[in-house]
Amino acid sequence: MTVQGTGLPSQSDAVSSKRALRPRDAATLVIFERLQGCETRILMGRRRKDQVFLPGHYVFPGGRVDTQDKNVVVATALHPDHLANVMMGMSGRPSAARAQALALAAVRETFEETGYVVGRSLDGIEPAARNCPASWQPFLACGLVPALGDLIYFARAITPPGRPRRYDTRFFAVSKSAVSGPHGAGDGELEDIGWRTLEEVRRLKLPSITRLVLEDFIRLVELGQAKGMAGPAPIPFDIPFYFQRRGVFQRAVLSRTDGKP
Repeated sequence: MTVQGTGLPSQSDAVSSKRALRPRDAATLVIFERLQGCETRILMGRRRKDQVFLPGHYVFPGGRVDTQDKNVVVATALHPDHLANVMMGMSGRPSAARAQALALAAVRETFEETGYVVGRSLDGIEPAARNCPASWQPFLACGLVPALGDLIYFARAITPPGRPRRYDTRFFAVSKSAVSGPHGAGDGELEDIGWRTLEEVRRLKLPSITRLVLEDFIRLVELGQAKGMAGPAPIPFDIPFYFQRRGVFQRAVLSRTDGKP
């Protein structure tokens, strides 16, 4: 694992001395669309100003993992290489079920916040009639089952201590071609939801970590273009990982041979 400073300001001694909240597992999804001329647009929304965590900032849709996310049938599973990457450096006891639940959380939260569905029909089965978790009923009512096979896992970040919310967030990406909708307007957590070019996104009010991960995504897009692909390179084995250690915000690069930071 390679570690280097990110250039972000460190927390003050007063803040870092507070009892830190334990980060909750969370996931985020970057839905991208390739336009003519190799331009890329992504879906983002602005958090309401009355929210405790990152009010007024533009973010990718996403949120924390629900315990029910492990109990959902999928049309396609997360690619084995991406599954293994998600498990790299996983706190506690790493498991494939927990890794897939992270991908499912990204898909579910994206639907709840934006109305966009990453899913497919499953022949011979009526999704909404299946005995499934309550938190997934609105998603399945669209007549589709979550499909994880096209998701690309490409980054990870842990919220620094001293914040009102702390998340251990995994970042996924998926092409708009694998998405349908929007099915409804979302739950209102995000405002001004829309498709923006990468340069337009760079000019928005972004959280520091979102700005860093955006650049990681752009590098992934550029690598995919260099290989003649329609989108990001599919299997990034080196995963950028942002976290704070001893008051210093750092960037690590996780690879298959690494353990925990």
